[in-house]
Amino acid sequence: MSEGIENKVVLITGGGTGLGAETARLLASKGAIVAVAARRKDKLDEVVAQIKEAGGKAGAYPLDVVDKVQFKSVVDSVIADFGKLDVLVNNAGLMPIRPMAEVNTDEWDAMIDINIKGVLYGIAAVLPIFLAQSSGHIINISSVAGVKVFSPGGTVYSGTKFAVRAISEGLRHEVGDKVRVSSIEPGAVESDLKYSTTGTAQSTVMEFYKSAIPASAVARSIAFVIEQPVEVDINEIVLRPTVQEF
Repeated sequence: MSEGIENKVVLITGGGTGLGAETARLLASKGAIVAVAARRKDKLDEVVAQIKEAGGKAGAYPLDVVDKVQFKSVVDSVIADFGKLDVLVNNAGLMPIRPMAEVNTDEWDAMIDINIKGVLYGIAAVLPIFLAQSSGHIINISSVAGVKVFSPGGTVYSGTKFAVRAISEGLRHEVGDKVRVSSIEPGAVESDLKYSTTGTAQSTVMEFYKSAIPASAVARSIAFVIEQPVEVDINEIVLRPTVQEF
């Protein structure tokens, strides 16, 4: 168990696989009550089963983060099931890497919808609740590509992750007296994210991810920001493999 995490109710988007699932398992092991949300219910059920088998508490909630009405409904359901909500981890994301010259506007739209709008819809769903209770924590998963532009190929992806970082900082400035806000910016992490790239840059992405660190490394950083005393807000963490130059 971990003081500062124990008995907190944490909602994690993209919680069925990779970083989201690893974070859910870690937080549950530290005493959190975890709500995992994603589009694939079967994957969510697997994570919940693992947590419960280990003695933890968890629930599964189907969610497409681009549906703002559904996002609000999931938040309401989590509160109805567990009595409260303390933390939102905006983890769901998409990373199709492709040169801009190929002008794949469908991929651009998808990244903008999931990586930016999905984060905003999550904020919209929880912020009135957190402000009303004068407590809460919003953790947005950005990327090192939101610190330095990942090009060629990742220009639009970087644009979305720079946006997440800017939204996080602006939100902190506006509501930081009541709500903690953290931006986590990982480098190459072992997860399903690399499989978002199916086009001409796929081999480049797979080569980049050969040095990936385990999702557990990022999960620990998320646990770290949550477990801080209420008067401490860790606003930003950048972490990457030691061998990663970018």
